[in-house]
Amino acid sequence: MSDSYEQKRIKDIRIKVENEAGPTFCLAKWHHVTMYLQSGETHSCYHPQPHKIPMSELIDNPSALHNTQEKKEERKLMLDGGKPKGCQYCWNIEDMGPDYVSDRHIRNASIFTEERYDQCLKGSWQQNINPEYIEINFGNECNFKCGYCHPKYSTSFYKEIEKFGPVTTVKNHRCDIDWMKLYQREEENPYVDAFWKWWPELRKTLNIMRITGGEPTLHKSTWQILESIEQDPMPWLELNINSNLGTKPILIERLADKVKKLTDEGKIKSFKLFTSMDTWGERAEYIRTGLDLEVWEKNFHTYLQNTNSPITFMITFNIFSVTTFKSLLEKFIEWRKIYGWYDDPVNPQHRVRFDTPYLHSPTQYDMNILPKDEFMPYMYEALNYMKENTDDKRSDAFSSIEYDKFKRVVDYMAETHYSEEKLIIGRRDFYNWFNELDERRETDMLSVFPEMLGFYRLCQEINQLHPIQQ
Repeated sequence: MSDSYEQKRIKDIRIKVENEAGPTFCLAKWHHVTMYLQSGETHSCYHPQPHKIPMSELIDNPSALHNTQEKKEERKLMLDGGKPKGCQYCWNIEDMGPDYVSDRHIRNASIFTEERYDQCLKGSWQQNINPEYIEINFGNECNFKCGYCHPKYSTSFYKEIEKFGPVTTVKNHRCDIDWMKLYQREEENPYVDAFWKWWPELRKTLNIMRITGGEPTLHKSTWQILESIEQDPMPWLELNINSNLGTKPILIERLADKVKKLTDEGKIKSFKLFTSMDTWGERAEYIRTGLDLEVWEKNFHTYLQNTNSPITFMITFNIFSVTTFKSLLEKFIEWRKIYGWYDDPVNPQHRVRFDTPYLHSPTQYDMNILPKDEFMPYMYEALNYMKENTDDKRSDAFSSIEYDKFKRVVDYMAETHYSEEKLIIGRRDFYNWFNELDERRETDMLSVFPEMLGFYRLCQEINQLHPIQQ
């Protein structure tokens, strides 16, 4: 099978960057930023943990929402060939061998232009960068409380912790909130104020903007951005929004109308909607508390039928995805038969797309705490289904790059063997966390995932032998 356009570009940029900039250089550290304004935190991709934005750095430099001193020092480390520890996800993939493509390689290819590349290599590591791509979270208001999420990203989760307190029977993901300073109102948030101060300068060179959450359709600033662009167009901008698609249909109808107007009138270059799903059916509803698949599907089809824009699924591949991932893959084939290609003369892509990064924290959701002999067959079944339905020329099939991305998840699970101590902690936390969650949310994990019974009993035995020390 010959390389696709995307695969060839990744290979070509990878060779250039490694020969000229070094083996650990990642453009994302300069030209990508995610900002969590409700908590005043930032990072440059979703693998490293976000770090605090010092208010002192914002006083004279609102671009410190991205250009923190901590991030500048990580840029210097990369230019010197070092590996920031927050980027361990990519180092893990790359350590598996030269044929494995990490997200660092993918990001470098997707961001690369000679101008941006030269700016990073030839400028001072202390320089302030107006990034090519920003992902921004204006607040944490959200109608979902996904178990592996956190109260600082979800008001629903926050209220649950306020009511019941942190989960004290686990080592990972206790979800304490006492230490957090969250700005609940956007209009009273100094980090939101700093963004709007930066915005007139930022918008001049910004190429991609992605609004996330929380749930952005519930945030005042999301609609303010859309109104701002409608009044002062940015025809070069790719605008993206993350939505759980689980809000009231009237909000998704409003969003579809706005998107159609902005794209049809050329006020933005393009628009992409991102959503999330980890498997299908009641299992998906268990993982993402608040999800109603009937409402979700209505919103999904409403959006696609009333715009000419794609939807990309951000799959958080976790311990509950393992046994029934094939069911979601079958849905992708079903949807692709309906919606086909998103027209691009150079690189045609599906209107319904997906990516499969794996979750590694909190540990109780990590696929690698499962016994390999019992659970790897499920992974191979899903991978084989993808292989049988991979064809870059068919709109109702999987692409080669999608297959490769999932294959690396399967290979990583097969080849990763945790220490006995990490397995004890992860499995003990699994037992205690889901018992606690089921009691708080009036759910029943084993009735939804009966194939997990043997693993659950193993975790119960470990909890009895190695109870957590309070």
